[in-house]
Amino acid sequence: MTRHAPLYPLLGLLVFGASCEPSPTERPPAAGPSESADAVTARVPYGMVRNVKLDQHGRVLVASYRGVYRYDGKSFTHLTRAIRSPSFWDVLEDRTGRLWCATRDSGAYCRQGNVWRHFTTRQGLASNAVMAVCEDRAGNIWFATGGGASRYDGHSFRTFTIADGLSNNALTTIMQDRTGRVWFGTRGEPCFYDGNTFTVFKRPDGTAFANVGSILEDRNGTIWLGDNEGLWRYDGQTIAKASSRGASAILEDKHGNIWTTGSVRPPGGRVWALSRYAHASLYTAVPSVTDIMSIDGTGALCGMVEAKDGSIWVGALGPEGGVYRYDGKTLTDFTDRAGRP
Repeated sequence: MTRHAPLYPLLGLLVFGASCEPSPTERPPAAGPSESADAVTARVPYGMVRNVKLDQHGRVLVASYRGVYRYDGKSFTHLTRAIRSPSFWDVLEDRTGRLWCATRDSGAYCRQGNVWRHFTTRQGLASNAVMAVCEDRAGNIWFATGGGASRYDGHSFRTFTIADGLSNNALTTIMQDRTGRVWFGTRGEPCFYDGNTFTVFKRPDGTAFANVGSILEDRNGTIWLGDNEGLWRYDGQTIAKASSRGASAILEDKHGNIWTTGSVRPPGGRVWALSRYAHASLYTAVPSVTDIMSIDGTGALCGMVEAKDGSIWVGALGPEGGVYRYDGKTLTDFTDRAGRP
């Protein structure tokens, strides 16, 4: 069953505990090198950085086409040296310390201790194109793929597609809000799953969204959605457009400011910007926005995270591809440009 906003009382999300332990009938890949043998480097190799996250200890995790790296405040450790698959799109360290790595075309990998396990359509993933990975409050691992949403309960996958009510099988992002609803960004309309039904959203004028690449719940419970044509907010009843600037990724910092990466179109060309919307102005007709970093339209800015020290880390692709840190005053490029073709 599929329904459209307005919303109705929701049922709780029924989920089960997760693990990436191999099943008795499945043989795991051979153990890779121990963490102490992982390569350490001063910078991340040049290439697209699709997402940046934090691990359970607050260390920065960088999902790069060239591998997944962890920053300890001094240097980067290459965590995926044992994997030959390129094109990492997302990374997650779950509550038990297992590392999940999503790839553009090779499925997903889970590292537990020194052992990697590989998940593809053969194990039950909806598609080997995995755009994002998320852990829900019950410990299930969700994958946003090019063929639908897959939920892994530690033993098997359950996949949700348009046949189940999903708005579009081509997913871009996934997250769970404080009520237990799982939200999906897609190449079309966003939607959420409450454990029973899907609720699909359109713009206030009834037209479809244009590629929702990011969804965030802020500290007040407001849902923020970003697509190619703007930044939107949903207060539980209505959707309103907060900005016409693109929002391919959205972040709330510890002060309540909203950060976005997305395309803006000044006179004479197209620019991608890392932007900050002031907390005090978020619900005004025209929120106050400050551009922190910008690159021309031959590249793009991607996912972000706020580190424990309050700095903002952002990934990029194109000529400026790599990873950057903004500490409130200085923008630092942590990319090894010597590897640029």
